[in-house]
Parts: sequence; structure tokens; C-alpha cells
Amino acid sequence: MTQRAKRRTVAAAIVAAVIVAGVWVLVSCTRGTGAANATDYTVVSGPIMVGVECNGRVVSRRDVQIKCKAGGTVMSVPYDVSDAVTAGMLLAELDPIDEERRVRQSSVRVASSGSKLEQARQNLTVAEAQLRLDRGRAQSALLSARAKKDDALSKYERMKQLLDASQISAEVAETFRTAATVANAELTNALIALEELDVNEKALEIQRQNVALAQAEYDNALIDLELAQQRLKETKIYSPLDGLIAEVNIQVGQIISSPLNNVGEGTTLFLVSDLSRVFVLASVDESDIGKVSVGQRAIIATDAFPAHKLTGAVSRIATKGTSVSDVVTFEVQIEVLSPDKTKLKPEMTANVTIVSAANENAILVPAQAVIHDEDRTIVGVRSGNGQYEMRPVRTGIEDGTNIEIVEGLSTGQTVVLADVAMQSRWARRDNTRSADSVRRMLGGAIR
Repeated sequence: MTQRAKRRTVAAAIVAAVIVAGVWVLVSCTRGTGAANATDYTVVSGPIMVGVECNGRVVSRRDVQIKCKAGGTVMSVPYDVSDAVTAGMLLAELDPIDEERRVRQSSVRVASSGSKLEQARQNLTVAEAQLRLDRGRAQSALLSARAKKDDALSKYERMKQLLDASQISAEVAETFRTAATVANAELTNALIALEELDVNEKALEIQRQNVALAQAEYDNALIDLELAQQRLKETKIYSPLDGLIAEVNIQVGQIISSPLNNVGEGTTLFLVSDLSRVFVLASVDESDIGKVSVGQRAIIATDAFPAHKLTGAVSRIATKGTSVSDVVTFEVQIEVLSPDKTKLKPEMTANVTIVSAANENAILVPAQAVIHDEDRTIVGVRSGNGQYEMRPVRTGIEDGTNIEIVEGLSTGQTVVLADVAMQSRWARRDNTRSADSVRRMLGGAIR
């Protein structure tokens, strides 16, 4: 045998001696003067659970701010905080006189801008028709002038031939030359007149732009009218959802200003909470977030109802954590599923246990009954003759008080308990004993 193999054999013998010595101390405690530190326990079945403890606050499914874009004096507010409302119920009414005035003003602007648009369109129509007429006349004049020029030039050429043949006088030839010159000038004027119409076409484009501008002004006036009519409708404020009124920020006689400069805003009149579903937003430490997953069961308690437990389930886990004073937590949303969830009110403090493991019918023994060795877990079990045997077991859930035995024990069996101080003394007393000396001390009490 090699030196390394010898060392392994000696080490294994020492470990075995320590375990057996511990068993001897455990049994001696149950037999003699150590009875105050060890006792029997009958194995039972029952529920066991472990989970992640966290705190949070109760929130509703959604909170809707009901705003008003209208302005006026509040005439009626029939509901108060905590009143139940349904979608479509009238929550408040404003004096509509101011908004009615704005509707009339917007209507006048629509009529005025509409008239301007119609006038611009008519002007454009007349100008386009006149341009078409002028262009037609100019083209006709051009054709006529070109024909006259050609005719006059042709006659002048014949007259020059006759003049060369001395068949006509120079005065007659000069008359035809003058006529040809006049015809050419008339053709030039006709061409200039046609070119001038191109300038008129550009002026016509300005009129088209005037029509587009008038159209934009008319469209803006229509939008203003629609907004004014919408604000008039909003002098009556209705609930958009079923829920409970959480906030009322107005009272009868209060004057509300209309946000004319920013139609996206408005005065917040009510806050209505939809409590058809209730949630708890809990903060889970980063060291525990790995134990939490969507769908896990949760047990919820509140300071208002400390003895009443509600059940829920994890519905969402934040992707990103939040760091405050170098402490990172993750927001976990838990939906409350108990039928009496309506007892909870938004912003209540909730103490939550997210169940990571549970068994409603587990075989349980106290933690003091289980001895964890390096490679196995054992329990001291009383046999029929009053002696104890050390039985290997497989454990499951541990909640700090009890341990679930998955394999190796059954209900009704008796196990021995020892406190932590007693268990720690096993190694101190016997870690130097040899295996043979431990067996002699046990004297056959342990099998």
C-alpha cells in the first residue's frame, strides 16, 4: 500500500470514529444525566414552507386622473371620496356660460374665414377664366399677324420683280414695302402680348397661394370651433371607468380656468381607482430575487389586519433594480387573489411572504433531530428494544425549525433530539478517539 493510500484509510477511520462517538454521546444523554439536553420526539406529518420575506404597498389595478379642459364655476359635485361610481356617471358640472361664449366666438371666426376663402376661390376662378380668354385672343392675334406678314411680304416680293421690269413705279413698290413692314411689326406685337400672358400666369399663382392661405385659416377656425364645442361638453364631467373615488379636488363654487394655451393639460378634478384587481408592489432584496419567479404563491398580511392572511401570486418581476444607499432591490408585483381583497386599500403597508417551496403533508422532525455529516444525513431512531439506531435520511424543505424528511422515516416513529450545544460537544469530546475505543464505550447500545 502506498503512503497516500495509507493516509486516506486513516482519515476515513477518524471520520467514522467521530460519527460513532457522536451517536454514543447522543444516546448517553437520553439515558443518564444528559436528559435535559436530549429528548424523544414522535415523527408527525404537517405543512412546511419556506419563502422570501419582503414588504410593499397595496395598489389598485389603475388610478385614473379625471381632468377638465373646460372653464367655469363648479355648480355641483354629487360624490365624495370613497364613493363607488360606474362608467358614465356624472361626477361634476360646471356653469357652461363661458364655454358657450367661446363656441359663439369660434362660430363667427369660422363664418368669417369661410367667406374669405370663398372670395379667394372666386377671384382665382375669374382670373383663370380671364387668362384663358386672353391667351386664346393672343394666340388668334398671333396667327392673324403671321398670316398678314406672310401675305404682305409675298406681295412686296412680286412688286419688286415688277419694279425691276419697269412695269410699276417706285412709289407703288414702296407702298407694298411699307405694308410688309407694318405686318411684321404687328407680328412682333402679337408675340409680345403672348409672352405677357406668361407673366399673368405667375400672378395667378399668387392668387392660388391666397386660396391656400384662406383654406388654412378656415381649417384652423374649424379646429378652434371643435375644441370650443368639446370644452362645452366637458362642463359635464363623467366617470370613464368603474371604481372608487380616491380624490376630490374641487368643491361647489370653485372657479376653474380653461387651459386655452395647452390643450393637452387640464385641471385634475378627481382620482378614480379601479379596485377590480388589487396588487402589492413589494421590494425584494437582490440576494433573494433569484428565488422569485412569476406564478409563485404569496401570503400577504397588513398592519390593519395582522391576523388575517390573504393569498396572492407573483405577476411581474422588474427587469431593472433600484439602488438606494448601495442597497439594490427589485420591484415585484403580486396580485391579491383572496375573495376578500376588497378589505385592502391603496397605499396600505403589506408584509409579504413569497413561497419558494412548500409541502402541505410533509413528514417533519425538529432540526435538532438531524445530524449533517460531510457525505450523509442521519437521525437517531428508537427501536423496539429501547435502543437507538442511526438511520440515514434524505431531507427536503428546511424552515429553520423543522426539516422535511423525504426518505428514511415515517410518521409515528420516535427520534431523539439534542440541542446545538450537545451536538457541538460530540466533536470536542471524541475527535481524538480511535474507532475501537468508541465501539467499546458504546457497549452494544447502538446498532
